[in-house]
Amino acid sequence: MANKVYVVGVGMTKFEKPGRREDWDYPQMAKESGTKALADAGISFDEVRQAYVGYVYGESTSGQRAVYELGMTGIPVVNVNNNCSTGSTALYLAAEAIRGGRADCVLALGFEKMQPGSLGSTYDDREQPMGRHLQALAEISEVLFPPAPWMFGAAGREHMKTYGTTAEHFAKIGEKNHRHSVNNPYAQFQESYSLQDILDSRMIYDPLTKLQCSPTSDGSGAAILASESFVDSHGLARQAVEIVGQAMTTDFASTFDGTAKNIIGYDMNVQAARQVYDQAGLGPGDFQVIELHDCFSANELLLYEALGLCAEGEAGKLVDSGDTTYGGKWVVNPSGGLISKGHPLGATGLAQCAELTWQLRGTADKRQVDGVEAALQHNIGLGGAAVVTAYQRAER
Repeated sequence: MANKVYVVGVGMTKFEKPGRREDWDYPQMAKESGTKALADAGISFDEVRQAYVGYVYGESTSGQRAVYELGMTGIPVVNVNNNCSTGSTALYLAAEAIRGGRADCVLALGFEKMQPGSLGSTYDDREQPMGRHLQALAEISEVLFPPAPWMFGAAGREHMKTYGTTAEHFAKIGEKNHRHSVNNPYAQFQESYSLQDILDSRMIYDPLTKLQCSPTSDGSGAAILASESFVDSHGLARQAVEIVGQAMTTDFASTFDGTAKNIIGYDMNVQAARQVYDQAGLGPGDFQVIELHDCFSANELLLYEALGLCAEGEAGKLVDSGDTTYGGKWVVNPSGGLISKGHPLGATGLAQCAELTWQLRGTADKRQVDGVEAALQHNIGLGGAAVVTAYQRAER
């Protein structure tokens, strides 16, 4: 039987526009988030037995260099790269170490130091891992570069054509997430916009305007995971948050079934969510707060259906209902999401974990959602990997 896994400490930096903070390299980012997570858990680095460190852009063993800012104790340090789901993959691996009884206290750390502007490839002398995805999309859609807005925009257009979703539905998601970020001191952007502002901002790939797209960001996030025995011996039950379900999926054959939505991971998301619901004994209606991967507003809309918040084709109606913000059935992305909080690839999944931990503890300040008993996290990287995690308080 697998051991229980608890989040006992979290920390993150403010997410920043790349290069905005001087003399802020990835070791400094990692030291800031990691130190906060250790302090939150009330432990020293000497008690950490393993570390999983995520980043996408960086040299090999950057994970070690980052962890060495916290201490040099000879523990295993594993470098993790899984595109935009890198942070939650580090979290997944850290949790696996606890589940399997290989360690009783593990650090999951993620960071990114990014270049301004759209994402690009680093190595152009070899086959691109998403080459097959891009070729498949080119067969059903006009081609646009950079690829990311094209891929998610094409899936949005497909949903519009199939189900009658409108540009305003996507814009409403951008408006919601920017509005939520006003209360998040960690967010890269903390400004609200009217729906018309969202619609009138620069078009990136119709229907996606600039204010519906996540920016590149610098930043870091960290989480301390522990076993039940560690929680008990350190008196951490009151602050501990249990991971009650967690799953990672990669591409299925259905990714290449001729639909844009599956090219951007829809079926991966569906299958990961189903596994988590089965593990946790919870359904979509049992969660009060959700942090999900809104790299573009089109992806958030599709995730409403993939995660089972509504039936397929009904996401537009869900947006119109107001059920994904304060006062509704769920609060989705109270942090502001990737669109407004920012998206330093290696840190994103761990920032989601931090937000949900604070929500479950009731310490999210102005962002606090009422009556949080369970929280859901979703993070995806194309090429591809989807990670879904369900959380509940250790003491309920």
